[in-house]
Amino acid sequence: MTLLNVRDLRVTFDTETGPVEAVRGVSFSLGRERLGIVGESGSGKTMTGRSVLRLIRPPGRIEAAEMTFDGIDLMRANEAQMRSLRGPRMAMVMQDPKFSLNPVMKVGAQLMEGLRQRDHASRAEARQKAIDALTAVQIRDPERVMGAYPHELSGGMGQRVMIAMMLIPNPDLLIADEPTSALDVTVQAEVLSILDGLVRNRGMGLIFISHDLRMVARFCDRVLVMYKGRIVEEIAAKDLLRAKHPYTQGLLNCLPRIGGSREPLPSLDRSASWARDGGN
Repeated sequence: MTLLNVRDLRVTFDTETGPVEAVRGVSFSLGRERLGIVGESGSGKTMTGRSVLRLIRPPGRIEAAEMTFDGIDLMRANEAQMRSLRGPRMAMVMQDPKFSLNPVMKVGAQLMEGLRQRDHASRAEARQKAIDALTAVQIRDPERVMGAYPHELSGGMGQRVMIAMMLIPNPDLLIADEPTSALDVTVQAEVLSILDGLVRNRGMGLIFISHDLRMVARFCDRVLVMYKGRIVEEIAAKDLLRAKHPYTQGLLNCLPRIGGSREPLPSLDRSASWARDGGN
């Protein structure tokens, strides 16, 4: 079943020197699966994810031939309709919990805030749901974490809190923007295991934005490779390390290998055609 359809998505920012296209003609669909989006910094990965939730603000603007979520036309939806979708049905885990969590509010208050205001839950009910959400992301002492401030948590713990916050309303679509960046490999594996279980057990659709090609190849079902705002290759994740497009091959060749040569890593040879519509 197709959950999300995006066709010819464009994100443009008006600047003093003229319009700049951050996303240029992106098209893809998503079922209840794990879809990876990879590419260099500035390739348009995050802008694509934010566009789905209509989180691009002026001077940016979104255009698309089609952008539908579960049959709902996101391009025609007004702001009130989008607010009713964000959180309850579509959610996004931002890249760094240090900048996403309020530093002067305890974690428990932030987890409970939406439940109290949006769902009008009692304090006791909101607290129990928040504790259940922390338990679901494998936080062993949720009571302690509820009473902590964000700066008192490790990076991995903060990331789990962000995932728990997004999952409390039980959304159908989760967009995870670099959810494992700056985490050690053990914590990375735990976060990926949590996300994998959510897709399998809840039937959720997941867009996983990352720069780590090897991790995406192991974790996702399909992968979109972006370069300068365009999708240059779509490939099954299991085949990513055997990708055909020269840009994807170049990214793979730039990855360090344990036990590999001690020579400097190769630089990426770029072609102007990759950034043009129809380029390959």
